[in-house]
Amino acid sequence: MATSSRRAAATLGVAAAGVLAWSTLIERRLFTIRRHTLPILADGAAPLRVLQLSDLHLAPWQTNKINWVRSLAKLRPDLAVLTGDLMGHLQARYALLHALEPLTAAAPTVFVHGSNDYYGPRLKNPLKYLMEPSRLSTREPDIDNAALTSGLVGLGATDLNNSATVLDVRGSRVELFGLNDPHIRYDDVELMRQARAALRAEGSETTSPPVQIGVVHAPYQGPLGELLSDGADLILAGHTHGGQVRVPGVGALTSNCDLPTMQARGLSVWYDAHRAAFLNVSAGLGNSIYAPVRFACRPEASLITLEAARP
Repeated sequence: MATSSRRAAATLGVAAAGVLAWSTLIERRLFTIRRHTLPILADGAAPLRVLQLSDLHLAPWQTNKINWVRSLAKLRPDLAVLTGDLMGHLQARYALLHALEPLTAAAPTVFVHGSNDYYGPRLKNPLKYLMEPSRLSTREPDIDNAALTSGLVGLGATDLNNSATVLDVRGSRVELFGLNDPHIRYDDVELMRQARAALRAEGSETTSPPVQIGVVHAPYQGPLGELLSDGADLILAGHTHGGQVRVPGVGALTSNCDLPTMQARGLSVWYDAHRAAFLNVSAGLGNSIYAPVRFACRPEASLITLEAARP
């Protein structure tokens, strides 16, 4: 009996060591592309390929990630959307801009920030990730967010933090409106709506209805509801890392916000009594340098093809 118990314990130890090695050394480097097709364009419209990147948590030495992100320009997207937490180190800005340069040169690009674009990573108790997340800024920002924003704008990207823009993409009018990160309460719905009103006052509105895309980093239910009520056909978000560690057959253990865990990764629908919109939550491409692990949750970018509804 004792021998059987020792064998079982040894087997469990070997399995645990294998899971640890896989999740820390292999899976978190297996970058992949998650693809979706959504029927939300007007009849006869040409398909639009939207590339969403989120949660790079980039550190300057992560050359494999940098090279992979640079290679995404070969997908020839029509629009790129960056949903925050791009920075993963205090000194990552130049590496990040280098990684994004081919993409911003290839397609119109918009972005919102996440909390890690204001705060550098710190060592934390990983079990806190499973608890209710803190939404309070408890220290002074130590990342130069103004320089990051300026760098992204310098590449040609459009700042959607509590703002809005209109683009003509392959013959379709696309209206994008975004919120700064709700996770640290930087979202300002009224400021975003003022930006949308200013666009209408400038004559950007036409008789043909636009495709409306809402953008936010952390998919808290309140901000999702605001984007939905503002007419979003599609909402793009990140933040959750897809749970980062998922249990096969169960899924994510946490979304690190109040989003239901079943919606912590991938495509779903967000709705209320009056409206519904597609919601894509990217599991992102990175992780904190102090939590270098992914299990059953490969790092990803999302390529979403928008097309006309089929008869």
